[in-house]
Amino acid sequence: MTDARLSPVLDKIDADLPDALDRLMTLLRIQSISTDPAYKESCDSAADWLVSDLESIGFDASKRPTPGHPMVVGHGGEGDGPHVTFYGHYDVQPVDPVDLWNTPPFEPVLEDTAEHGQVIRGRGASDDKGQLMTFVEACRAWKAVHGSLPTKISFFFEGEEESGSPSLIPFMEENAEELKSDLVLICDTGMVAPGVPSIASQLRGMLKDEFTITGPRIDLHSGHYGGPGLNPLREIARIIASFHDDTGRVAVDGFYEGVHEVSAEQKAQWEGCGFDEKAYLEGVGYTQPHGEAGYTTLEQQWARPTLEVNGLWGGYMGAGTKTVIPSKAHCKITCRLVGDMDPDKLREKIRKHVEDRLSPDATVTWDQDLDGSPAAVMNTSRPEFEAARKALTDEWDREAVFVGMGGSIPIAGFFKEILGMDAMLIGFANEDDQIHSPNEKYNVESFHKGIRSWARVLAELSD
Repeated sequence: MTDARLSPVLDKIDADLPDALDRLMTLLRIQSISTDPAYKESCDSAADWLVSDLESIGFDASKRPTPGHPMVVGHGGEGDGPHVTFYGHYDVQPVDPVDLWNTPPFEPVLEDTAEHGQVIRGRGASDDKGQLMTFVEACRAWKAVHGSLPTKISFFFEGEEESGSPSLIPFMEENAEELKSDLVLICDTGMVAPGVPSIASQLRGMLKDEFTITGPRIDLHSGHYGGPGLNPLREIARIIASFHDDTGRVAVDGFYEGVHEVSAEQKAQWEGCGFDEKAYLEGVGYTQPHGEAGYTTLEQQWARPTLEVNGLWGGYMGAGTKTVIPSKAHCKITCRLVGDMDPDKLREKIRKHVEDRLSPDATVTWDQDLDGSPAAVMNTSRPEFEAARKALTDEWDREAVFVGMGGSIPIAGFFKEILGMDAMLIGFANEDDQIHSPNEKYNVESFHKGIRSWARVLAELSD
């Protein structure tokens, strides 16, 4: 793609930034919280807004009903380059606790900060409305300047990503032929460090589970039964402590089956990617990493599996004291998976670990409705990945890097399993965007250069 064709698109993006921010602000005002039925109409409104916006730039777009919140699908463009599908989600997380927000979460504002310059403050600014609109705005600029898009493009937006995507797989299976393309682009990730453009090369998978340990059939008086009585809270604490050894390694038998060591070449690239370990740790109040000994912070985050206790409760939790031995104790756990770890087999191993350690008179019951997804490794040998890396390097004036990701984005695996499509994940969020938390923000630089980045990526892909 010649500079003569790309340059006016970039100029248009620069000139149109105030209007692009206004459009994003309008979308951010829609309270599309997918997990709360009270916001069903708002989710519908967000889908309608996106359909209208895509139609305004020439896409054949429509809102598709599901048993939950609707999908948005759009098609447009032509050319000899690859047909790409852009995926994003318009739903957002709940805003609680509201009293910790400095501004109303659905009244987005532009805020000047000393550290980041101007930021967009509001729920969904980074996850995922701001990121989603970077691609839409890149397409808008191409159409405005040239009257056409540089390649064939489809859009696929869902409204249930923040609530487990219950409608996603059935919809993808029922509409497989329409949704298939050469490559799916996902903008729901971030940069490894501020100003360092990043392409995700691997994602950790996820396993969730929850169990309850029961001792006595009712809560007991701790004077009458303290001593001879089995206390489920003490029992569950003992079992949880057995999940890890003193080096931070998970002690569940067979836990590491399917885990692969990181190559020396990959380690070298990660070491030079600009990641600031000190800032990463100190930003949340740590002085040192606390994971598996013998591995760097990035290896622990991107390439090693975990077993985390996410919730632990039981007994009396009100004001003051209540002298009881509780009947039940509860625990929620999650595991981040890497390599070829099988979530179903791992679930069996973890449950066996717990059941083998139960004391007499203790029983365990398990939640039967929790799911799991394997890790995903991207096909970075495809030429589109190098084309995108060049585009990002040109825009950010800093070599783009292939990085791992500690989080889990099951949609990437679903595109591969259901539609046979490889995914390329490029995002412009920063570690401190406070997604899922009060005062979520998205740097205006991320939004602006994100739009320009996608314009460059489309130019490179069309070649």
